[in-house]
Amino acid sequence: MGTIIVGSILAGTVCLVIRSMVRDKKSGRTACGGDCSRCRGCH
Repeated sequence: MGTIIVGSILAGTVCLVIRSMVRDKKSGRTACGGDCSRCRGCH
């Protein structure tokens, strides 16, 4: 029973995070700030 409760809480949290990411993407907000010329991740 405990496993089911913990699993459902974890699944709910993941769904909320994904929903937040989708909303941010639709509104044009990015996590990196959007300045690709200064991005350390560019190679």
